[in-house]
Amino acid sequence: MPSRAVPPPPPPAEIRAWPDEEALLADRARAMTELHRLSIDPKRLVLLWLTAVGFATGWWLFGAALRFFTETPSFPDVLLGAITGAIGVGCMVPTGIVIGLGIARDAEVRDRLRQWSALACDPARDTRYGAPALSLVWFLPSFLLCALGLWVSFTVPAGARPGEDTLAGVVLLMGFGLILWLTGLIGIAKAVSHYRWAIRLVPRPSAGAHR
Repeated sequence: MPSRAVPPPPPPAEIRAWPDEEALLADRARAMTELHRLSIDPKRLVLLWLTAVGFATGWWLFGAALRFFTETPSFPDVLLGAITGAIGVGCMVPTGIVIGLGIARDAEVRDRLRQWSALACDPARDTRYGAPALSLVWFLPSFLLCALGLWVSFTVPAGARPGEDTLAGVVLLMGFGLILWLTGLIGIAKAVSHYRWAIRLVPRPSAGAHR
């Protein structure tokens, strides 16, 4: 997933040289704004889905190759199955690596956000990060995707009938369900993690404070 460089962490305490608190808060705000965008931007959700589609395409080709081997094991079909399977693996490996790198990068972004937010307290500017809208943009479709993936993964093998449904077909659909479930789970984890960070950033007033 293409992306811009992650802002660096704040400098160690012994070499910090901000002239005053306002300069520190301004640098903190710039870094956190960019990190917040990199973390929860809806465009990154679309990129995650597109990468998952690439992986699912590779899995579909791999499943088609399994059918060549199990249903029509003649030499031309075996050769075509081997080529199709190789193309499928060629799709799954790079997209799987990209997803793994994206997960690692998200962890780095979250860590940088925590470091910059712990540097100082700036409630006036930090309130913008507490809005739940972006977290919901990630959470709701990811939850539906996760639920759909679980439903496919469990209902396909439970409803398979000997003589009507092939092993390759069942494995193919279960794989699609697993891909949907994992993609949704990644989105849910990001939404929940980001929102937990955001609500801790600006403490909510207690009930006693209004009395």
